[in-house]
Amino acid sequence: MTAALAEKHSGTAPEPVRTPPPPPARHRRGRERAFDDVPRWQIYVPLGIYLLFTLIPFYWMFLFAVRPAGSTSLVPWPMTGEHFSKVWNERSFAIFFQNSMIVGVATLFTTTLVALAGGYALARFNFRIKNGFMLALLCSQFIPGALMLVPLFEIFKNLQMINSLGSVIIAETVFQLPLSIILISGFIKNVPMTLEEAAWVDGCSRFRAFCAVVLPLLRPGLIAVGSFAFVHSWNHFLFALMFLSEQDKQTIPVGLNTLIGADSVDLGALAAGGVIAAVPVVIVFAFIQKWLITGFSAGAVKG
Repeated sequence: MTAALAEKHSGTAPEPVRTPPPPPARHRRGRERAFDDVPRWQIYVPLGIYLLFTLIPFYWMFLFAVRPAGSTSLVPWPMTGEHFSKVWNERSFAIFFQNSMIVGVATLFTTTLVALAGGYALARFNFRIKNGFMLALLCSQFIPGALMLVPLFEIFKNLQMINSLGSVIIAETVFQLPLSIILISGFIKNVPMTLEEAAWVDGCSRFRAFCAVVLPLLRPGLIAVGSFAFVHSWNHFLFALMFLSEQDKQTIPVGLNTLIGADSVDLGALAAGGVIAAVPVVIVFAFIQKWLITGFSAGAVKG
């Protein structure tokens, strides 16, 4: 206080704090240009090598699928559809495709609905065993599915669900739920609680507020979770092999295994079956890639 009075009487003001001047514009442009001056070959060469290793197996499969039997040409010309006709009509791939579609779509809906309820409970409610439950979900991801085959088989046998697509749907849903619940819980946490509270003030119930306010904002996350549940159940081999023994109940992965004989392998038919199995997965990811990237970026940001 004495120093302030002395300063007041002396008529001198404290010297203002001086901030360093910003760097010249040419220096900023130089730093920005340094990131843009990376040679293009350093980007295109690694990408080209990656695409080469990724696309060559698919091209090889497509080549065997459309190339006539006995041909050794590396160019798919002339093209033939005899292998597709053989696996679709003679090897019952039409039935396998239908069964796989039923399992995939049913797993998608059941996994998404149950994970949505569980994820909302973890995101919006506090209870004593919440942390323990989350830990159990995480630890369940380290258990191989093969270890559960015997108990699951006994359960489905007692329930008379062997040779039923329902057994595969239940098994796929159970093994997809832990990760799906954790992901959807993260998506719901990113939705501000104030939005639901505002809907409650307007007279909405909790369920109606969730459907009207929260659910539309979860669309990218639900698409991401549902797509992975569909793809996993579409490609999974073990459950369908163990729980389905009748041919008219088998799925595409098991059907592909039947094309491999003990003494010989029909490469053309096997490649055609692989193309048929890959088409739905490619179509799914081609249509949902925008929502898939948005969903995972939303789940990676802490709300």
